[in-house]
Amino acid sequence: MNTDRLTQQLAFIREIDKLKYIQRKTRLFNSQRHENDAEHSWHLAMMAMVLAEHATTEVDLFKVMKMLLIHDIVEIDAGDTFLYDTTQSHVNTEVELEAAKRIFGLLPEDQMRDFIALWEEFEAGETPEARFAKALDRLEPIMQNASNQGGTWAEYDVPLSRVLEKVQGIRKGSDSLWAYTEDLLRENVENGNLKE
Repeated sequence: MNTDRLTQQLAFIREIDKLKYIQRKTRLFNSQRHENDAEHSWHLAMMAMVLAEHATTEVDLFKVMKMLLIHDIVEIDAGDTFLYDTTQSHVNTEVELEAAKRIFGLLPEDQMRDFIALWEEFEAGETPEARFAKALDRLEPIMQNASNQGGTWAEYDVPLSRVLEKVQGIRKGSDSLWAYTEDLLRENVENGNLKE
């Protein structure tokens, strides 16, 4: 048994427990409690399992699930950037890359390379798997906000135009999920949860 390898892997496992403490702005469905990053990642992986048939093109489901489980691990160091923040960009930053190197760097070399490559692929959003994973990442908070009388849209006075600007990626990952999103947003404008 390679004890050095196991020691590195267990160090990584201990480190990612911190993801449970990273609070997101969105709240759980029909709840006042904020979601944490670990809950978010788990929920997205489950969404991928259930909704894979709706991906625009055929995807490697296991790869999608791996992306979703690791995509926010960098937030242990970089923190969560609110999607509708007007002062900060919600794109891959140098801070996030440094976080990826540090956290995934706890793993043995081969796993570190694989995890960083998966994270970078997700961030780039160019492969079918990354497009579908990003679509789910955008869909979940829309559903949460809709279940919470507008949630962060109402709390931070986010207009429909800004929501549409930020969630266009859903269209790239799934035609049917994009149609659902458009209907849900329209419904939330009509019931006053989202301002036009």
